[in-house]
Amino acid sequence: MSDSTKITVESSDSLENAMKVAFASKDMENINVHFGGAKEFVIYDISKDGFKLSGVIKTDTSKLNGDDKTDFKVKALQGINIMYCESIGGTAAAKVIRGGINPMKVQEPRSIEEVAAELVEMINGNPPPWVRKIMNIQTAEDPRLARWAAE
Repeated sequence: MSDSTKITVESSDSLENAMKVAFASKDMENINVHFGGAKEFVIYDISKDGFKLSGVIKTDTSKLNGDDKTDFKVKALQGINIMYCESIGGTAAAKVIRGGINPMKVQEPRSIEEVAAELVEMINGNPPPWVRKIMNIQTAEDPRLARWAAE
């Protein structure tokens, strides 16, 4: 049987309406590994007020084969809203989505904190509806409402 270990960072600070974002990483600083090859996922809480390290999920799938590895990782990431990785196959992406996680790919290795800062900026700007739903953000003025009322 393979193991997963969740390491939690204790903190008295809490971010209201934060989403949990996992980053597949080899070095705990960059998004730099394929989902299937990831042994560690760095977890951040991200909200309109900023971001903070929440923990690390370590997955050991060395004793598993094929689809069992993907299923194991999806189960270990339960409760995560978004997962960033360098790449992910179609079948694995479908399983991640069915697990309630939004997979995101980066074109090249990127700094986790840089991406986290971009997410905070996006949340404070005009987040897409699926992010609003995750974070329970109420839209004061949705430009689509006027268009729909006119139809």
